[in-house]
Amino acid sequence: MKPHNPNRVPKDVYLSFVSSLSGNRMTLLAGVIVHSATFLAVAAKTGSSVYIFLAVAIIAVFCARMAIFRLFDKVNNKDALSFAEIERWEKILVVGAAGTTTLLGIASGYAIFFTRDSFAELACIAVTMATMVSVVGRNYGSRMAVDLQTFSCCLPMIICSVMTLDFYRGILSVFLIPFWLTTRAMATGVREFLYENVIARREIASIADRFDTALNNMPHGLVMVDEENRIQVINRKACELLKIGAPDRLKDRDLGAVLRYGARYSFMDASQPELILRQLTQVAEGSLSRTLIHFPEGLSLEFSASRRADGGAVLIFEDVSSRVKAEQKILHMVRFDALTGLPNREYFGHLVQDYLTKHSRKRGPLGFMILDIDEFKHVNDMRGHVTGDHLLCAIAMRVKKMAGNAIVGRLMGDQFILFFPHARDRQVLDADIRKLHDAVQGQYEVDEVTFLVSLSGGYAVLESDAFAMDEWSVKADLALFESKSRFKGGITGFEREMDGRYIEQQKLKADLRDAVAANALHLAFQPMFKADGTRIECAEALARWVHPEKGSIPPDVFIRLAEEMGIISQITRFVLFKACEECMTWPEHIAVSVNLSARDLRDADILAVVSDALAHSGLEASRLHLEITESSLIDEPATVRAILSELRSRDITIAIDDFGTGFSSLSYLDTLPLDIVKIDRSFVRNIVEDTRRLKLLRGTVHLARELGLKIVVEGVETPEQLALLNKHRSTDLVQGYVFSPPVPSKEIGILSQALIRRTTPRRRSKVA
Repeated sequence: MKPHNPNRVPKDVYLSFVSSLSGNRMTLLAGVIVHSATFLAVAAKTGSSVYIFLAVAIIAVFCARMAIFRLFDKVNNKDALSFAEIERWEKILVVGAAGTTTLLGIASGYAIFFTRDSFAELACIAVTMATMVSVVGRNYGSRMAVDLQTFSCCLPMIICSVMTLDFYRGILSVFLIPFWLTTRAMATGVREFLYENVIARREIASIADRFDTALNNMPHGLVMVDEENRIQVINRKACELLKIGAPDRLKDRDLGAVLRYGARYSFMDASQPELILRQLTQVAEGSLSRTLIHFPEGLSLEFSASRRADGGAVLIFEDVSSRVKAEQKILHMVRFDALTGLPNREYFGHLVQDYLTKHSRKRGPLGFMILDIDEFKHVNDMRGHVTGDHLLCAIAMRVKKMAGNAIVGRLMGDQFILFFPHARDRQVLDADIRKLHDAVQGQYEVDEVTFLVSLSGGYAVLESDAFAMDEWSVKADLALFESKSRFKGGITGFEREMDGRYIEQQKLKADLRDAVAANALHLAFQPMFKADGTRIECAEALARWVHPEKGSIPPDVFIRLAEEMGIISQITRFVLFKACEECMTWPEHIAVSVNLSARDLRDADILAVVSDALAHSGLEASRLHLEITESSLIDEPATVRAILSELRSRDITIAIDDFGTGFSSLSYLDTLPLDIVKIDRSFVRNIVEDTRRLKLLRGTVHLARELGLKIVVEGVETPEQLALLNKHRSTDLVQGYVFSPPVPSKEIGILSQALIRRTTPRRRSKVA
């Protein structure tokens, strides 16, 4: 790279070259002393006053140059000088230097041509040539200075040598031209060499600065060590993450010593420095691709390393605390129930399996328990889901607190699952399970409301070598089903007989599915009479199933099974179509009533089913009554209300069945599109003996009639009950054994005709 023109080189390099012209001032002082002394000596030898003048001139030029140097030194902020200003200073400095060499050239030429004294020639030419040699060292930075000084020295000597007309002197003077060119070439070489080095150093410095900037601003920590594990390079991020001081203090320090110091005076555990070094070695050797190390204060660093060709290694690590926390949060969400914080079913199974693996050699009974909160849906219905969630959390906390060393999980909804570790014997474990069941029941204060909570429980106690997660879950579930079928809030342990009952129930479900698919069910109809028994107004369709082996299956059994199996809507469809067809065979004043299940009312498809049944049979919509129970209103009340409103708009009569058995039945009378209230048999059972029951019945009837609803009383079995109802005008229709049990369809018409024959003569005799 050749700086042919000052404008082609960087300004700061050009300035440094020009500044070099004013450097090495002590050599200038030594030179002027030698020059002036030489001239005075020549003057003394030759008696020429010219050399006295030259000595004075040399001193004067030196003083002038020193003054110029001082002016140049006083220039403030030289870096702000323009190229033109620097070039002007170069010319000023070069002129001063050329003044000295000009005087030296004149002195040498004068000695050659005028004095013709050998001492004068030798002395003058010697000091001039010595000065020319120093030109390369002092003035390499300026081609102008080298050329001008060489020219001003050599030209007077060449001219004077030629003027002597001495052939040999002329030949010798010609040799000054190669000297001039050589000096110039040497200065140019030095200048170009220094220029290239300056540029290279600048590039290296720029690269180093960029590397340092990148190194210290990268998000990763970086440590480079030599083969002896001494730190060669370390960036600020590494020092910040490991908290081991400033980078400039750690160079050439042993990495292990630095980490041990950090463990002693910062946040690391004492074991972690050796762990880092050991895993660094493993990663560098390729046995590990990367490694994650957890530090105190929630810091997690992921390390990777690579071996260098010279035996050293490069260690790179980053802060992955946020990623680790996010992964832990996701893992927690996958493993734990979001509401209660308890392990979910899957993770509960993992915890149980881990326990069994760790204690595989231990023997003794293990326990498996399922808890179910009784009537929890009513809490959500009455108090809202927010309060229900708070209550569920409170129950979960108490279960976990009272469980001791048992593993607790949330099974689903309002059910909890518990695993009891090895106990001394079955009696102790059985007692612990029942004690826990008693402890979690009772009062709970939630959202300033006191709830009396009962939980039904089922459990199984088996030896550890007989454990199978799915099998135990089924056994505990069978025990829970047994508890709930007996009474709420109870607890039952698994017994072998339950397996037989379970298998029998599964077979019964399969048979029921086949019977529904084959339309093997049939209907019975229980008529609803006017209160005086003179007329049948309606008949309720009741599904019946006669099992080919077990005989007649009670409706409450197979209807419950159908709901569990999800085929209740198929039974509803069968009953609707069959009931409408049978109603068409009855007298026109008799309607038919069909029960709808909770599942039917969750799906708007029931509208199409009802329409198809009416269209298929030709029955008028006004002769169809649809009965709903309070349990079907608990879930999705808005959907149920919309479906009932649509049915009622089609002239279908809507009745609420089993009224009075739920928690909030009175609210339904006002909010639902109802026509008939069927009062449950429990209101009628003791009205003859218990006046309070009678008053309650009369109050309910009065309220319903105030709302314009028709009254049907179910379960009337004795003439005394009927007489009391008629006495107080407490019903419009009566349904019960006092008039008729459920009968086949053809009996409805026969009963109606019998009533007509019984009442017609009586009316004629009155007319007569």
